[in-house]
Amino acid sequence: MPPSTRHPWTRALLGLIALSLIPALLLAAARVQYEQSQKTAALVMDYPALVTQARRYGLEPQALLDRYKKLGVNGVAVYEDTIASLQQRGELYLKNGADLAADFPGAGVKPNAVYMRAVEADVTAALRTRYTIPTREVSVGGQKWIEWPTDPSYLPAGPNAAQIAEFRKQGLVLVYRPYQDEAVPQAKVGADWPDVPFVAFTGDEVIGARTPELLAQVNTALGNRMPAIIEGNIQKGLDQLVVAHGGARLFALAPSWQNQLDPLDVASKYNLAGRERGMRLMYLRPYPTINETEAMLGRAGSLLTRSGVKIGTPQVALFNPSPLLKALSMIGPLAALLLLGLSFPLARLGLAAAGVTGLLAFGLNFGSPFSGAALIAAVTFPALGLVLRRHRVSDWFLATGLSLVGVLFVSALGASRESTLGLEPFRGVGLTLLLPLLLVAASFLPRQDIRKTVSDIYAAPIRLGDVAVMGLGFALLALVFERRGNSTGGSVTEFEASLRRDVQDSIIRPRFKEVASHPLALLGLSGRLPGYFSGLLILGGVVGQSSILNTFSHFHTPLLVSAARCFLGLGLGLLLGLLAIEALKFGLKLWNAPRRAPGAGRQAGA
Repeated sequence: MPPSTRHPWTRALLGLIALSLIPALLLAAARVQYEQSQKTAALVMDYPALVTQARRYGLEPQALLDRYKKLGVNGVAVYEDTIASLQQRGELYLKNGADLAADFPGAGVKPNAVYMRAVEADVTAALRTRYTIPTREVSVGGQKWIEWPTDPSYLPAGPNAAQIAEFRKQGLVLVYRPYQDEAVPQAKVGADWPDVPFVAFTGDEVIGARTPELLAQVNTALGNRMPAIIEGNIQKGLDQLVVAHGGARLFALAPSWQNQLDPLDVASKYNLAGRERGMRLMYLRPYPTINETEAMLGRAGSLLTRSGVKIGTPQVALFNPSPLLKALSMIGPLAALLLLGLSFPLARLGLAAAGVTGLLAFGLNFGSPFSGAALIAAVTFPALGLVLRRHRVSDWFLATGLSLVGVLFVSALGASRESTLGLEPFRGVGLTLLLPLLLVAASFLPRQDIRKTVSDIYAAPIRLGDVAVMGLGFALLALVFERRGNSTGGSVTEFEASLRRDVQDSIIRPRFKEVASHPLALLGLSGRLPGYFSGLLILGGVVGQSSILNTFSHFHTPLLVSAARCFLGLGLGLLLGLLAIEALKFGLKLWNAPRRAPGAGRQAGA
């Protein structure tokens, strides 16, 4: 590897980075203060699912809810009534026309219509005026029926006001789940929503997402209610409602997936969601059995309490960082990118690489300069230290220090109201792992005509061992890239999944690729390995530095949680790296020890 280049502007650019750290630190302090005030979560049980479980066991729903309340449940999610649910409660009767015609032949009943009769007259009167569907009143068998041209069973029929009032008396946190139907006139949408703190829309879009006028009506109807932001299902149109009302992050597991998991695994996931992903609404569904449900609830409540998450009514505020401080913080990443380009042995190549990096970052975040600068910080600082110095073990500390400086810029520029709520993911996560590798690898090119370098590489003899090493390196890089982020196509073994659960229940789990990559950098910087092996190991260590920045790009994760994860990874990686260096010394000593010729000992003895 060529020696590092120290450009005359190095000191001035480092000074700019240091000055730009001041607003970044102020933004970091404001973010920590905000996140420390947002540590209350509600355990919200899906009430229809609870009713189904209670009926199967011959219990009253309230009795089962009381059992679960003792285990920490402090909220319920109630759905809007449908005409079918009114029928189930005995408030009205529904009969299809064919059956009614069979009971009363010759009464003029339409076989393809549906007929409704009320137990209480005001129920059907209110329903007739609720929709745009034309109905008429007919007399059949001496009874008055409402004739519907289509089956109204699943039309939304408003809230169960008596039930909600009872839950409110119990002090439960209420989440209301309304339905949408085109038969409800726009002016009536949301007009009878109950007075609850949270609204969680069903499906893949909020009511009115396809019609601007209807969405405006929903926005007005929400009033003081806050929409829920369901993780893994960012509903169309939700971002517009969040602008006016804020949002509460909601974590839930699909029943089909939950039933495949052990109750302790499910509890661990809810703990992780509350502690590390800013979830304020823990949306719970019961297991098929009461015993499994109680085991899950008991464990989840215990873990959340241990993690410092208070069970109560979430008071959700919005994070609004200072635009001026963010603008001042942009200077640091831009100065670092210029310094990186000037520090290449081939200055023109370095400046070209810096220019392409800047174009990619701002291009991926078109219209959002702060996010573009955050991506520049995320790809520049992991590479900067190992481009400036990379010939001693102590250089790892410089590289790590600069990566931690980059963390402050990524947080300052990337953390916003939308990103902390999980509505605006960090664009360019793949580049945060790939670009630093390419930048450091490009800095390995010697200070000579690049055409000669290409010719030398092409003419270099390749041995079978070289092919094996390169293949292993590409396979490891592909594995790391595939398993980036929280939800990827990469899978984990059963042992790793169990280990992760046990570790994350006890402490904040460090990222495994950091623990594995930092020792590689230390080995490479030790200079103990011959040939290009040191360079390859340093490139492996770049993955660890990139992962530090990648850890902090999940802005819905509290900054102090990411910091704990990062420093645990650094500590373990440093310890393992120093042990690996000593093991390598010992191994090379054994390998290079003089070997006796066969039979030498017997000849000496003779």
